[in-house]
Amino acid sequence: MIQAFITGFFLGFSLILAIGAQNTFVLRQGILGQHVFYVALFCALSDALLIIIGVAGISFFLNNFISQNSNLLFGLSAVWLAGYGLIRLWSALKFNNSIEIKASTLKGLFPTISIAAALTFLNPHVYLDTMILIGSISQKFSGLYKVTFALGAILASFIFFFSLAYGSKILSPLMQRQSAWRTLDCLVASIMFTIAFQLASAGNWL
Repeated sequence: MIQAFITGFFLGFSLILAIGAQNTFVLRQGILGQHVFYVALFCALSDALLIIIGVAGISFFLNNFISQNSNLLFGLSAVWLAGYGLIRLWSALKFNNSIEIKASTLKGLFPTISIAAALTFLNPHVYLDTMILIGSISQKFSGLYKVTFALGAILASFIFFFSLAYGSKILSPLMQRQSAWRTLDCLVASIMFTIAFQLASAGNWL
């Protein structure tokens, strides 16, 4: 059960670490000190909702299909994760990541959450990562193990978004350094490769 939790946690954390519009927005709000708690909470709850839909929805609607094609799905997930790991590794080798935060005027809570919602739900990758990828990999587990896996992925989202939002003033100078992004990309790549290897083994691809 602990292994299922750890797998879910590190998978969720790795998928969400990549810099993107949503993460940049959370970091920006933290630096500006605008609605920090609510932005972090909204993003974490959104991730949790999509993860639950992915884990429970795929199990309910596609149970027979997944059970009959589990080896294929595990293999495809492994290939996708390995490919993502290669992208992060290539990004580290290119050594050109950076992040820019621009100041702005204070916005109300509703407009701020509306922007966060658009950056979250209009991003197709969020559905691929949470509902499809995490949902598919959750089929490796059953019963309480699957619940524990989902809880691990959800906890990773909460820890990440609140750490990013409240630690932004500390992280911002650090993440201006390309060496920090290089280290982060290498870490994400190694985690992706490890989970991809486990999935390929589970799907009898190795």
